[in-house]
Amino acid sequence: MCVSFLSTERRKFYQDVSIAQGEGGLYEINLDRKKLKTPGGKLFAVPNEALAIGVATEWDVQKDTLKFYSMHLTTLCNTAIDNPTHRDKEQMIVAALKFLETDTVCYRVEEPQKLVELQKNEWDPPLHWIENRYNVAIGSSSNILGPEIPEATKETFHQHLKSYSFWSLTGLEFVITQLKSVVLSLGLIDRYLTVEQAVLLSRLEEEFQIQHWGNVEFAHDYDLFELRARTAAGVLFVQLSSESQTVKRKLLQD
Repeated sequence: MCVSFLSTERRKFYQDVSIAQGEGGLYEINLDRKKLKTPGGKLFAVPNEALAIGVATEWDVQKDTLKFYSMHLTTLCNTAIDNPTHRDKEQMIVAALKFLETDTVCYRVEEPQKLVELQKNEWDPPLHWIENRYNVAIGSSSNILGPEIPEATKETFHQHLKSYSFWSLTGLEFVITQLKSVVLSLGLIDRYLTVEQAVLLSRLEEEFQIQHWGNVEFAHDYDLFELRARTAAGVLFVQLSSESQTVKRKLLQD
């Protein structure tokens, strides 16, 4: 018997969470010895033990009600396994690099002057970092069309992303869509930025406006924390799905 889920919440129906290595060296998640399945009906199996432990932990910490919307690693695994949009690696790379043409840190305002200076002071360092790190030219612009990205730059990033596995690309694309920025996302993956720094940089103009005009405090804090959680989960997913070493430790020790 297998376990699957389609809703955003449901009552918890299991006590124990465990992992087991199955066919092809993949790792499965068991809930009271029942194998977990994806929303698409496929066996939930991940490429390594590290990622399996991360997913199992999400299930283990759930209380009386399962909050699937907070289980980001599980959701990303479901996406990688079911591949609901039927894309291959090449299509994922093209989609991810589309964000380079509209990258958050590349669009600059012309006024007010305080925001102009803030964008320069905060966005120029990661922009210069990525240009030096990958030996590319990106630039910034206040034109509504944004900067014109050289073809050589696009090709450099294209070749770089080809080194990612399908699973890692799933996580990276998720991070890019959260931050609306290839620059900030690669800064996170390469550990140039922390999650907190990347999220604040992605919301720089919004935070500037809030400081001047105020905000609905609860809504602002909720959005900020949610974006941090999703971004952190995406980065962790990239790291765990890239893990090649089997984790030698007991899962979920009492």
